[in-house]
Amino acid sequence: MTTESFPTQPEKGYGPSALATPANAVTIARVLVTPFMLALIIARGASWPSVGAWIALAGTDGVDGYLARRHGTTRSGAFLDPLADKVLVLGAMVSLVVKGLFWWLPVVIIGVREVGISAYRSAVGRRGVSVPARPLAKLKTVVQSFAVGFALLPWTAHHRVVANSFLWAAVALTVVSGAQYILDSGKVAREV
Repeated sequence: MTTESFPTQPEKGYGPSALATPANAVTIARVLVTPFMLALIIARGASWPSVGAWIALAGTDGVDGYLARRHGTTRSGAFLDPLADKVLVLGAMVSLVVKGLFWWLPVVIIGVREVGISAYRSAVGRRGVSVPARPLAKLKTVVQSFAVGFALLPWTAHHRVVANSFLWAAVALTVVSGAQYILDSGKVAREV
């Protein structure tokens, strides 16, 4: 009996140009639900519903990452996932500024870096230069998420030093990882 007599299993992965993938569905759902979470933060501030919504939405980043690794990463996912992260985190931070739970300066620093690096990555991407996320940038997103979470958590909301410590650590990681992106893309561009 030859191996040719056995039917081959269909491939369950998606090609790099696929748009309709399970990971992208989770990412788009996260973006669509984010405004409701932001409205909840503005209406309720630090509360159990707010922190519960935050944990659920922030946790979906891991879900879409798992799905992308399992079914294949795509160019659309590589664009949409960081965008969803930025919409979620920056939206929550701005909402916390509106509620007086975060100071505006660190949020502006983070926002300027996020928008600037996103524009920069798009610009160098159009020239064929890919700048993948570094571990420090992933850590930055986690620390930003913890800063928001601690600001919303009723147990820590009145002890602002906890959330603010994470927020300023996120600022430091944001600036350093932004510099890394620029240095990395400069190296890649010289090699191309």
